[in-house]
Amino acid sequence: MTPSPKETSESAEPQDAVASVLHQWQLVHPDLDLGPIAVVGRLNRCAALFQRMTDAPLGQAGLSRPEFDLLTALRRLGGELTPSRLARETFASPAAVTKRVRGLEERGLVDRRVDERDRRVAHLSLTAAGSDLLDRLFPQQLSYERTLLSRLPDTEQAELARILGQLLLLLEGQLGGLEY
Repeated sequence: MTPSPKETSESAEPQDAVASVLHQWQLVHPDLDLGPIAVVGRLNRCAALFQRMTDAPLGQAGLSRPEFDLLTALRRLGGELTPSRLARETFASPAAVTKRVRGLEERGLVDRRVDERDRRVAHLSLTAAGSDLLDRLFPQQLSYERTLLSRLPDTEQAELARILGQLLLLLEGQLGGLEY
């Protein structure tokens, strides 16, 4: 699918960075279908910008996004979780989870209990301080993210969420079948 003229820099409307990239590639390879760049390029750029913007309040609380994700997984799932379950829930490697948990443990936000039957297994849970921090920070983070999206009408936010949900299901279903 070749991008429409609105997606090239020839349009009078304000252009995003990807529209400029599309136009440049059209000049270099006018015969190629650049449609994937229009979607994947914009998703990647939005993800990078959102990451930078949404991490600001977390940084003020002394947390990175991956640490916040671990804490929220522990809070929403409740009880004790193993590091491997946390890795699955947060799409992180087991080694990354171990490193992050160690830091959260040192800060008194996460507690580790060794399994009585298998000492190689750890059970992780939020401490009272971890729960308090998250219960205070999570609503603030949601409010901040709502403000970031506020210039996009509610109906368009809902449509975007629906389309992204469909894309996510497709990608999750293909994950095992893709060759690199």
